Amino acid sequence: MMTSYSFPHGAIDVYDATQNNLKHVSLRVPKYATTVFVGLSGSGKSSLVFDTIAAASRRELNETFPSFTQQYLPKYGQPHVGHIEHLPVAIVIAQQRLGKNARSTLATYTGIYSLLRLLFSRVGEPFIGYSDSFSFNLPQGMCPTCQGLGYVDDIDEQQLIDPEKSLNEGAITFVSFAPDTWRWRRYATSGLFDNDKPIKDYSAAEYDLLMHAPQQKLAHPGEGFPRTALYEGVVPRIKRSIIGKKEAEHHRDAIAAIVTRKPCPTCDGTRLKPVVLTNHINGVNIAQVTAMDLKHVLTFLQAIDAPLAQDIVRELTTKIQSLVDIGLGYLTLDRGTSSLSGGEAQRIKIAKYLTSALVDMVYILDEPSVGLHPHDIQLIKQALTKLKDKGNTILIVEHNPAMFTLADYVVEMGPAAGRTGGNVTFTGTYDELLASDTLTGRWLRQPHKWGQERPVQAHLALHHINENNLHDVSVDVPLGVMTVVSGVAGSGKSSLVTALKRQLKTAYIDLAQTPVGLNIRSTPATYLGVLDQIRQLFAKANGVATSWFSYNGKGACPRCKGKGVTITNMAFMDPVVQTCELCHGLRYNETALSYAYQGKTIADVLQMSVTAALAFFATMDKVAQPLKNLDRVGLGYLTLAQPLTTLSGGELQRLKLAVELGKQGTVYLLDEPTAGLHLQDTQRLLKLFDALVAAGNSLIIIEHNLAVISQADWLIDVGPDAGQYGGRIQYSGTPRAAVDVPTSRTGAALKAWLTA
Repeated sequence: MMTSYSFPHGAIDVYDATQNNLKHVSLRVPKYATTVFVGLSGSGKSSLVFDTIAAASRRELNETFPSFTQQYLPKYGQPHVGHIEHLPVAIVIAQQRLGKNARSTLATYTGIYSLLRLLFSRVGEPFIGYSDSFSFNLPQGMCPTCQGLGYVDDIDEQQLIDPEKSLNEGAITFVSFAPDTWRWRRYATSGLFDNDKPIKDYSAAEYDLLMHAPQQKLAHPGEGFPRTALYEGVVPRIKRSIIGKKEAEHHRDAIAAIVTRKPCPTCDGTRLKPVVLTNHINGVNIAQVTAMDLKHVLTFLQAIDAPLAQDIVRELTTKIQSLVDIGLGYLTLDRGTSSLSGGEAQRIKIAKYLTSALVDMVYILDEPSVGLHPHDIQLIKQALTKLKDKGNTILIVEHNPAMFTLADYVVEMGPAAGRTGGNVTFTGTYDELLASDTLTGRWLRQPHKWGQERPVQAHLALHHINENNLHDVSVDVPLGVMTVVSGVAGSGKSSLVTALKRQLKTAYIDLAQTPVGLNIRSTPATYLGVLDQIRQLFAKANGVATSWFSYNGKGACPRCKGKGVTITNMAFMDPVVQTCELCHGLRYNETALSYAYQGKTIADVLQMSVTAALAFFATMDKVAQPLKNLDRVGLGYLTLAQPLTTLSGGELQRLKLAVELGKQGTVYLLDEPTAGLHLQDTQRLLKLFDALVAAGNSLIIIEHNLAVISQADWLIDVGPDAGQYGGRIQYSGTPRAAVDVPTSRTGAALKAWLTA
């Protein structure tokens, strides 16, 4: 259809883009406007926006630097595109979490802590030193006991020892200390103990020798004790040789069971030397300020009237106010960045750019609505409008209809996903999209209605829960139905589900958006376990060993060793990942690719989408059934060889769900499973949820998507706001009745959604 849009300020012109699944796409994207890209997952949105427009901009920018500097910059491959005209510098604000550095906090990441240090060194009393004296990451300021971490790790000995058993019976229960292992022999052959005596019968001195003795040379070791070895108690040995070492990765769960983390007894978790805490501004020290949430920090700053502090206070207020305006006022400055969600991290980056003086940029965002309640979405829309009004271009890849109304211009990719996508199926305004005959247009026009609301037969009672920010919460959580836990980001939803997990007596499957032990070799084919079956098919058809069809074995490309990419480590910078020039990302060597099955090489098969592979292996149930489950959870567009490291949190969660399908009488716990899903795929997932409940399972879902909430049997709404302003049950009952509860933010959102 013809669009009424006139491109008043010019456009970014893309000509003949063929990146990934794009079918010779040529497109005009308006400048100084907000363009939202919609369409099914896998339809080509990211290929166009991130892998073509953003990649071209970053590559061009890097090439403006001298070649000496370029070797230290991230490398961006040349995107497959004819050319792009009028391309601004691109800033990509993705949904990535902010690393796992234990020393990184919201205050240090945003630069707020550097300003606070300067503030306290200038006007805090008594004077104790300059800015560095207030840093918990520098020797001048860090607590010597915990080295500025704020906590100390100790070992819970009750988890290490079974007092009823002797050494010969396996009294040391920690993995790798079992009888006849080399670690166990160091105690059994020491000559210090009666190996048949239960630990409960040890004297205090014997127990201390077994558990706490420092490294020492034994004067008269027993028979079989290594001649040059030193003896060491179990606790210091585990601390020295396992915890914090590479071996710890293999024993993560076992270590978690024995290690207790406590606030540092010297600094009480403040991370700082005691002398630093004697310095105050208006009776408050720097640690007390960082323990405040952002709204209270603003109040603290407003009360400072020292002339020497005014410039610093003004800059701090600007930085903090931008975070509050985007809905993050509930966060405390000492919050560790590793505990922030992807959505929170993205909003922190948006707030940072709101205070930037740079203009004429193109800001590219990946689903900024993920993790946000409808109430919060209004705040992010306001922030992005401010960013555009400063003189920037905004490009958003999005699935949430609540974000579509922000668009000055909409581009839909499709018509389907994977190889059947890659075309521009619509361009125009949001109103034109609503009236269009495209997939998204048709789904947007569908009327909103309630689900069936099955009766609740059983429930789990939670009493007086005070986890994190929950305030003495008591609530009945229904079982045997689909229950949604809702509320604004940071309101206490995850804390409620964590408390629920502890009290569940039946088996449960936790499908929260946590990593699944991934590396670059992990793919849907390996995760589902179908690659072994496919390799056997190829081996039998060609009369050769199955290892020829493993990219971890004989079949691997000699240059990239079967990874499909080459990775160059850049010391202190992020590693540079490039498609292997020898195998072009196929992972296999020439010999492996010389064999075929039904006219396809092993690489051809692994490059198929799940949907295409399902048709190809239709008669092979061991391959077809796992693929069918993957298709049922809406991941039919993934290729069998796609690295799982490239999947979003929502996609990984649905991948785990696919593996767990078919179980009965269990509890499924999900956290925003619709993240990254088009309206059509959300509907498919809801049908799957209905089937799981009908099979006798319970579903407990943390969700913001109103299309899901409206179909639930029960709704528990936490709030009203986030952090210390949330943590209370606002509503518990059927979704239909929530619209009449004025204190429920979700009820209000449902009411507006029904009439939209």
